[in-house]
Amino acid sequence: MASKEVLIVLFNLKEGVMEADYERFANDIDSPLIRRLPSNQSFKILKTSGLLGSSAPSPFRYIEVMEVTSFEALDTDIKNSEVQQMLQQFSTFADNPQLIPGRQIN
Repeated sequence: MASKEVLIVLFNLKEGVMEADYERFANDIDSPLIRRLPSNQSFKILKTSGLLGSSAPSPFRYIEVMEVTSFEALDTDIKNSEVQQMLQQFSTFADNPQLIPGRQIN
């Protein structure tokens, strides 16, 4: 099986940002645009509920997982002005997002 390239984005919302506002943006703008990109193979946004077996909160409230055809293709796609505009909007919601590239191994 060929390995798949995956981009994982971990983040919390900035202070004062309402979850409903971010989730509306995620459902109406972010997800539809990302899913249309030629480099995208799948895209999910997850909302965490805590740490399993603990009452502690998750260190990150939201996780995005994107399978891509290649990071080179993704790099080309993100230069698109529509994507740049969406990323500017995303930056008004996300507090210091952590972008982690990886490969699926099984």
